[in-house]
Amino acid sequence: MRHWFCVVLSVMAMAAVTACNPSRPSSEEPLKILLIPADGGTESGTLADYQPLFNAVARSTGMAFDLHVAQSYGAVVEGMCNGTADIAFVGPTTYLQAYGRHCAELLAVAVKDGKSIYYSGLFARPGSSIDSLAELRGKRVAFGDINSTSSFVIPMVMLIDAKIDPAKDLAAIRMTGSHAGSLAALLAGEVDAAALSFDSYDKAVREKVPGARDLKLIARSQPIPYPPLIVSNRLPAADRERLREAFQDVAHAPGITPAMLRGYGGAQVDGYDGHFSRRKFDGVAQKMALVDDAMKSEVLRKAAER
Repeated sequence: MRHWFCVVLSVMAMAAVTACNPSRPSSEEPLKILLIPADGGTESGTLADYQPLFNAVARSTGMAFDLHVAQSYGAVVEGMCNGTADIAFVGPTTYLQAYGRHCAELLAVAVKDGKSIYYSGLFARPGSSIDSLAELRGKRVAFGDINSTSSFVIPMVMLIDAKIDPAKDLAAIRMTGSHAGSLAALLAGEVDAAALSFDSYDKAVREKVPGARDLKLIARSQPIPYPPLIVSNRLPAADRERLREAFQDVAHAPGITPAMLRGYGGAQVDGYDGHFSRRKFDGVAQKMALVDDAMKSEVLRKAAER
């Protein structure tokens, strides 16, 4: 009897240890990945951009991943903070929103041509008379998602720096929800200019979107920290570190080809930096402070006038 009592105690102790130390990730329970709808929210476009990368990490680690595209940038933040997502591809703004809510931290940032930066821009159609940001006064401009760094926050700051109040000085504001949507509105002649990232523009050129190659650049932003991959704070610290090292080493893992190393817009990258400093996003945080809730409300009110 005493022997069986000891056995029961041992089993209970092991169960307690297991409960306190969850064994994720496992091949039976894939980690859930959420992607911002950078390609207009299409499953095929955005999934095609990032599936090769996660296939590479799965191949080198034995982990399993389940990728999904969210309907909005804000939905990705909510997914990370309510526990329905373990990893996410986000923009700098959405990363800072999730970090500020204490539900996510940096996982890895892509490195392309030795740098981890990208650019936002304002574009016009070929032959447009618009040559500078100042000349956007009185014009119709398309922006993407209100939580997007390169299709909303940074372009708004660029206009402010050019002494333009977007809600008062633009003739009309079109909120399209995505880079691809803003590009489509510009190409269709529905607006005079559109804000989008250079990565989205380059993807449209690669995919031979009619008219994209001939667009006119009005202004390019200063360098922005590259859109990162973030990981939920709910995952055990050991798993977060294992993932971080897997992305750090993915470019050199056996059987991984350069074509599998993809980043924003599906562009091929050199690899991933798993030790990218959070402080490099401080500049974006300062820009976000300029585009506060009051300004966003005015912009949305202006957009609703159409």
